[in-house]
Amino acid sequence: METKVLLQKQDLTYLKWSHIRSSSGTAGTFLKAESTISGKKVYYKLSNFDQEKGIIGHECVNEIIVDRLLTLLGVDHLHYQLMLADIEIDGRIYTTYLCASQDFKERGESKTSLDNYFVANHEPGESAYDFCQRLGFGAYIDTMLAIDYLILNRDRHGANIEVLRNSRAHSLRIAPYFDHGLTLLFNCLTEDEISSFDVMKDRQCNNFIGSRSCYDNLAYIKGKKVFVGELTDSDRAYLFEDLDGILSPTHLDRIWSMLTERYRVLDENI
Repeated sequence: METKVLLQKQDLTYLKWSHIRSSSGTAGTFLKAESTISGKKVYYKLSNFDQEKGIIGHECVNEIIVDRLLTLLGVDHLHYQLMLADIEIDGRIYTTYLCASQDFKERGESKTSLDNYFVANHEPGESAYDFCQRLGFGAYIDTMLAIDYLILNRDRHGANIEVLRNSRAHSLRIAPYFDHGLTLLFNCLTEDEISSFDVMKDRQCNNFIGSRSCYDNLAYIKGKKVFVGELTDSDRAYLFEDLDGILSPTHLDRIWSMLTERYRVLDENI
């Protein structure tokens, strides 16, 4: 699926949304749906949904920004499309932005979460980081730790890292990076919250690999070059293309400050 923003409104009222409670302690819900297009399964996600207020979050916009960021850094990842659409939830019609992505599994593959695969296959006393190194996933995990520091990913739990197996072909691989909604300024819902958000603060994160600190996890990759590409001042236009009016100018400015300032610190620390 090609990364793009679709500004022409789509009619997706036929989708059936399933309710998944937010893990962030809020009253919100993250809703997901799926369909099959030209024989390929497509997954849809909404930003944080409140039964009374409707769609109140902007997690889906984060997905497209991180998608573009990873492209600039030369990182293989799952691609998203951000689209404006009419949807129906419990008999009510909402107009909102949502994101869509294609199934990354290949024919014959099954998937399992990394945490479950680790529990079933790790050696006594082996850490999750060392387990991934032993399986040949070391470069993937090191790059992931750098990404999650840059975007302040609060939700890299073990189910957000997937292992893909094909028992007939005897193949094992790790899935492309995906699910970057709970990043950047996802929990800022007002202009005051956005303006006052400390983009360098080391907030507690739900990490399966390493510690709860994305900054402390940089110790794993000291001295390693994890990105092929780089982030430069000229990349702002590409990152935020077609997002004017979807996020406020203040919001876009704070995201840019966050990425550039954290990128500078990352460059100084590894």
